[in-house]
Amino acid sequence: MNTTTAANTAHVTVATIRDWARRGIIAATKVAGRWVIDTTSLARRIAIGAMKRPARTVIYSVATMTAIGGNRWQRNGMDRVYINDWAAFAGIETSRYNTGNISSASYQGEGVSNSQAYKLLGCIDKVWFDTADGKIHGRFGYDESRVASRQEVWEAVVAGIRTAIAAL
Repeated sequence: MNTTTAANTAHVTVATIRDWARRGIIAATKVAGRWVIDTTSLARRIAIGAMKRPARTVIYSVATMTAIGGNRWQRNGMDRVYINDWAAFAGIETSRYNTGNISSASYQGEGVSNSQAYKLLGCIDKVWFDTADGKIHGRFGYDESRVASRQEVWEAVVAGIRTAIAAL
């Protein structure tokens, strides 16, 4: 199975699956530059993980948001934690040339064109946690990709944040 399917099966991020594959925690091979995960090995890893720890509740707070990389901002009675690297939580990975242009990109483990990567990055403008209501908020950008809709990217961001907090 591919990394996206494995991540959904194990209820972890695609980056975690790649890390497990690199470190040999699960049996995986690279075929044409992409990881192919052994289903039996992944099932064994999921069983081991289920035995180790009980299900954790995810609590959104200033402490948890800053622990996963957020930056706290307070002004005029507002108290927010901005998540500047929201693309990593959504599974958008880019490498860039020295000029700043994208040289290669992937979305949740699957390669995408550079123009679609720009559109994925442009579909969400800002992501923040507001202490007033205890919720994660976001502002959509103007771009929309053919790879994923704005709503799909937003759901991936929130799921990535939840996974990162649960892993603390």
